[in-house]
Amino acid sequence: MLERIEQLEENIAHLKKMQEQMSIENIENNKFDEWSLRYGIFESIQIVIDLACHLSSRYNLGTAKTYTACIENLQKEKFISSSLAKSLISAIGLRNLLIHEYVRVDTKQLYGFLALRDDFSRFIDEVKAFL
Repeated sequence: MLERIEQLEENIAHLKKMQEQMSIENIENNKFDEWSLRYGIFESIQIVIDLACHLSSRYNLGTAKTYTACIENLQKEKFISSSLAKSLISAIGLRNLLIHEYVRVDTKQLYGFLALRDDFSRFIDEVKAFL
């Protein structure tokens, strides 16, 4: 699991660099940049899910039949704060949109989701002691 944390930390650094170096206009006009951003956010959310479900199972926090339940279990048992849990549950919804494309995610919205990197960092901080 430490490898997954390291990958998430690397992703956070890349997402920060993307935000510093790219504008919304760059992303709108460059499909490669849009795909990079889309995949970077998607993969980061997936790592958080993997870690949350691993911790939920490892510490017997309750049956988790969904990704959301893994986050809820961590929050209920005080592994993570309720504000972080709420944000991560929303991120799971975003992940589902990105992977299944129920609706098209607007480039401006996608760029705005770079703010999730702060939540990813908070997640690492809050769960590191349990890994």
